[in-house]
Amino acid sequence: MFRFIPIFVLVVGNIFIWSFAFPNHSFSVSFLDVGQGDAILIESPTGVQVLVDGGPDTSVLRELGKKLSFFDRSIDAVVETHPDQDHIAGLVGVLDRYDVKTFLEPGVLNDTPVSRALRQAVIDEKANDVLVRRGMRLVLGGGAYADILFPDRDVANVETNTGSVVMRIVYGDTKFILTGDSPQAIENYLTSLNTKCSTPGCRTLEADVLKAGHHGSKTSSSEEFVQAVNPKYVVYSRGCDNRYGHPASETVALFEKLSISTFDTCKSGTITFRSDGNTLVTMPAQ
Repeated sequence: MFRFIPIFVLVVGNIFIWSFAFPNHSFSVSFLDVGQGDAILIESPTGVQVLVDGGPDTSVLRELGKKLSFFDRSIDAVVETHPDQDHIAGLVGVLDRYDVKTFLEPGVLNDTPVSRALRQAVIDEKANDVLVRRGMRLVLGGGAYADILFPDRDVANVETNTGSVVMRIVYGDTKFILTGDSPQAIENYLTSLNTKCSTPGCRTLEADVLKAGHHGSKTSSSEEFVQAVNPKYVVYSRGCDNRYGHPASETVALFEKLSISTFDTCKSGTITFRSDGNTLVTMPAQ
C-alpha cells in the first residue's frame, strides 16, 4: 500500500487542512452496499480515504475489502453522521480492523449498547476525536475537500436524526451532498441559510449527486431542498424489502417530477462515482 506522509496539519479557527503525498489517484465516492444503512467511502486524488458511516453490521468490512487493496489497513478519517445503529454498528469492526487516524462526529448523545461500543472503540484506537461544526473544511488533497454544513450548534441532546452531519464534498466541478438522516426541517433550514448568504465564505448547496436523506424516507428530501441542490443523480442507500418501506412513494415521485436520475444500492449493489474534476462517471457494481 502507499504510505501516507502528513506534510502538515493546521488548525485555524474552524479550518482543518490536511495534505498528503503521492498524488496519483483518481477521485471517487462509493456508496457501499451494506443493506439498510449508510456507508460511503471517499478517496481523494492523493489517496486519502474517508469513510462516512459504517452501516448496520459487518457488511461494511466485506465492501471495504472490495474497494481497498489487501495490504491497505488504514483509513485516514471516519465520520459518524449520527449515532443510530444503521449508521454506526459497522464502525466498531472498522476501527478494529483498520488504523483510523481521525474520528469525526456531531456530538449527539445516544446511550445504546452499540453507541457505547463505538465510543470505547474510538478510545482504544487512540484516534483524534473531533466534534464537527459548520464552517469546518477538511482538505483531502489534490484539490478535493469536504465542507461541514451542519450542525452549526451543540446537538448533544437533540433527536439523533436532527443532529446528523451534512457534508458537501467538492473536487473541481464535481460536488456531492451527504445528509445522513437529516429531516426536512434541517434541509429547509440549510436552504434558508443558502438563500440569505452573501459573504465570500458562504457554503452553497448545489451538487451533482445527492444521497437521499434517511434512505429515501418521506421525512427527508423536501422539494425546496432538492431544488436548491439541483442534483443530476440521487442515490438511495437502503436494503431490499426493508420494514420501513424506503424509499417512500412520495420521495420517488418527487425525483421523477424533477427528472432526476436515481441509483439504488438495493438494485445495483455498491455504486461508485469517479471524477477527473470535470467529468463524472457512474459505475454501478456488475
